[in-house]
Amino acid sequence: MKVLITGITGFVGSHLAEYILGLDEGHEIYGICRWRSPKDNLEKIYDKVKLVETDLGDLSGLIRHFKAIRPDVIFHLAAQSYVLTSFNAPIHTLWTNVIGTANLLEAVRIVEIDPVIHICSSSEVYGQVGEADVPIRETCPFRPASPYAVSKVGEDMVAYQYFVSYGIRTIRTRMFTHTGPRRGDVFAMSAFAKQIAAAELKLKDPVIRVGNLQSVRTFCDVRDAVRAYWMLVNKCRPGEVYNIGGNRTLTIGEALNILLSYAKVPCDVQVDRQLLRPSDVTLQIPCIDKFSNETGWKPEIPFEKTLQDILDYWREELARRPWTALTITK
Repeated sequence: MKVLITGITGFVGSHLAEYILGLDEGHEIYGICRWRSPKDNLEKIYDKVKLVETDLGDLSGLIRHFKAIRPDVIFHLAAQSYVLTSFNAPIHTLWTNVIGTANLLEAVRIVEIDPVIHICSSSEVYGQVGEADVPIRETCPFRPASPYAVSKVGEDMVAYQYFVSYGIRTIRTRMFTHTGPRRGDVFAMSAFAKQIAAAELKLKDPVIRVGNLQSVRTFCDVRDAVRAYWMLVNKCRPGEVYNIGGNRTLTIGEALNILLSYAKVPCDVQVDRQLLRPSDVTLQIPCIDKFSNETGWKPEIPFEKTLQDILDYWREELARRPWTALTITK
């Protein structure tokens, strides 16, 4: 089977490629990436995947590569995925996530191939929900509270439209909070862990800069998430949408306290107003019954292991590349 992953050099894409290769079933893995995309996340599997250089904004490039590869499965994971950045770059976020997805689906239509296509939407589409909406089901109304969330509503609906109009086999997921080693340092748990590791190595003062610690999230390990994605394209129905999420619900502050308990030096916590969003989503607890009933999937990795692995990842990264501590933003 030929599997193509957009965003293969990113956090989830690299873990997904590793997972599929680990199945040892002879699948060919192709990855779309831009010429400037860092390849660090593919360090362990670089010689086992085939990278093709193009951009989701380049329809002609997508057409050319799809004609050559003719993938059986496409995982569309590439996106501008940071909520706070979307407030500063709303047009870029909308263009990348909505037009990029439309280009990908239009290329599939033009080339006349018939892959199963996983379109990665987001739980952010649900916005700020009330207690009556928890746990959040797929039928919950959209209330996007950021340009990122709006872009994911657009991506979600474009995928549905191409299924309805052209029979293109899209399956949408609305993934709730997921984290793990290699997560970008602008995302909460990874940002906290990087700061702790930097403090342990005396690369910065032992002060952890944070945003809103009161938001409630249900956490999932990225390695459970990519296992779910593989089950999705093999067991789920095109045209449908599925919530996927973990089973450990905490506030961001409670999760931070677990991380701090692993620290080798005492650290203070300081709220940085620059890290507070103009509008925030503070309650995200998923109902994943639809997906679990169709696939049998359930999260397996304990949240404490997830956090320990993130911290160990940053300890190793900063020990071998101490200058990257200069990029700490949280």
